[in-house]
Amino acid sequence: MLSGTMVLASALVLASPPAMGEKTDVLYFENGDQVTCEIKSLSAGALSVSVDYVSGTISLEWSKVVRLESPQLFIIKTTDGSAFSGRLSTLDLGKDHPVEFQVDLVSGGQVRIAKSDIAEMSKTSNKFFRRLNGSISSGIIYSKGNDNTQYNISTAIAYPRPTWGAGVSFNSNFSTSAGSTTSTRNQLSLNGYKLMRWKNFFYAGSASGLQSSEQGIDLQSNLGGGAGYYIRNTNSFLFSVMAGATWQNTTYTPGASAGSTESIATGMLATTLNIVSFSKTNLQFKASALPAINAGGRWFLNTNATYYLKLFGEITWNLSFYGNWDTKPPQGYSSSDYGFSSGLGWTFGIW
Repeated sequence: MLSGTMVLASALVLASPPAMGEKTDVLYFENGDQVTCEIKSLSAGALSVSVDYVSGTISLEWSKVVRLESPQLFIIKTTDGSAFSGRLSTLDLGKDHPVEFQVDLVSGGQVRIAKSDIAEMSKTSNKFFRRLNGSISSGIIYSKGNDNTQYNISTAIAYPRPTWGAGVSFNSNFSTSAGSTTSTRNQLSLNGYKLMRWKNFFYAGSASGLQSSEQGIDLQSNLGGGAGYYIRNTNSFLFSVMAGATWQNTTYTPGASAGSTESIATGMLATTLNIVSFSKTNLQFKASALPAINAGGRWFLNTNATYYLKLFGEITWNLSFYGNWDTKPPQGYSSSDYGFSSGLGWTFGIW
């Protein structure tokens, strides 16, 4: 059942086409330059845009922009945790005044935002499929000496809105060599979040399924949720913490303990870190610690980290690390499964 769901999720990501937009945005710069383009996003002080004469996207310095004209809808997030959806226009306040924008809100009304207060900005749409962002990456290694083959694939798709968001991701690792048992690891995750009325606070929920031959796990299902806080959220650095609870059900492969099924309630402590450097590099790190409530002294630790390097256009190179630890696994089963992978990737939407 899990493998079928994973294949379906992967197919959904692969089938999602990138949105192609018209080049109707105009940027004006301090030195008098003017660029007609399609704005994709703002992150780490860099505007990611596409232009007619360049394949893929290019990055422009946000600090140099003095005026912006665009008919597009944007999701704008500020450094104090506020979020808005609407159309941007530049206010005429004079050359000596810091640049400010007026946002004509989709919900009605208007707000004024200083350019320096904008942490993130991304293109959105009134159409569902044009709001989707995603990525797919894969890598393979083969060694003739011991007939070793290693393969990995990861996919992700996100649906962002001004005050909430949802996403799905799938990761698969496969390794085989002559004279040894084939090792597989597959993980499917669903997640969502909603900002609270208090700035920088949010609540979130997740559901996941894990298969790991190294740990003898046929299927480990998790369902949980909690509340969190953005300690820092700028256009180049995001750091958040969250606390909550989960329910975990694990079915083990028949082995030393003749197979077993466990259902465990746990607490949850989680953190997310995202560091971006001028739209060329991106480090994403997520970790969680789950102390068992009905199995004293047992902890489950999970980590996923990925470093992206943009090569050209929508093509990236990435290096990933995954890890799962169980401090008190059933007798005869491994307490951990971890590894590295690297490969090439492709992104669509604003990613």
